[in-house]
Amino acid sequence: MYTLWRIGTLTSLFATLRRWKSGCVEGGHTVMPHRGSPNFQARRALLRYLAPRYQQASPAQKTLLLDSFVEWTGYTRKYAIALLNHGEHDQQTIQRHRLPQYGPAVQQALFLAWKATHYVCAKRLLPSLPSLVALLEQHGHLQLTEEERRQLLAMSLSTAECFLRTQRKPRLPGLSTTTPGPWYKAQIPVRVFSQWEEDRPGFVEIDLVAHCGEHLDGRFLYTLTLTDLATSWTECMPLLEKSAVAVRAALEQARTLFPFPRLGY
Repeated sequence: MYTLWRIGTLTSLFATLRRWKSGCVEGGHTVMPHRGSPNFQARRALLRYLAPRYQQASPAQKTLLLDSFVEWTGYTRKYAIALLNHGEHDQQTIQRHRLPQYGPAVQQALFLAWKATHYVCAKRLLPSLPSLVALLEQHGHLQLTEEERRQLLAMSLSTAECFLRTQRKPRLPGLSTTTPGPWYKAQIPVRVFSQWEEDRPGFVEIDLVAHCGEHLDGRFLYTLTLTDLATSWTECMPLLEKSAVAVRAALEQARTLFPFPRLGY
């Protein structure tokens, strides 16, 4: 009686299925057309209903459920058993591999330009590519076809960052005259890249260069370099020391030398 009730319930569920379609590929397995096949949503609804009952059924009941499930879904028997045993949550997503859009020549050209700019970030590299590629080609360091050049210059920021992450940035030799301060970076308000208006003069980058030679012993000169992002206007201020008073005085003096007001650092 219990088995007959199971079969009756199953038959009533099958009677509610709608929209039949011919065979297709699903989950990497071929679904063969068998008297027409229900659509994907109907097959998954049937799977969600049958899987817990199949896992608790006796061997004889499992055979009845499996036969009916295979008949109405068109799945192969082996695939149907895996679905009923594990349910739909363990099924792997179909992976559709995209063909690579950028060939080795385009990628190597990007790496060469990155090296030529001293390994700047992709956000700085991409805007300079048109002039940089022309210079590299002019001096014989780069040879690209028209299509390769078009792909390189049209490359998106995310794609460039993805390619550059595959390359190891060399550790540049040099000495540092700065030490970590007591403040964490998260506690200091800093203008991030997206807030700079590079098409508007007044936003400058600042760098303090130590002319110390190969060691930090003794006294030596410093240069406070300020470069405008939009115009590349650069002012170099000499310093005898890097104290806060000296740096502040140099910044105030540089303010009078720029032909436009400074809007941010």
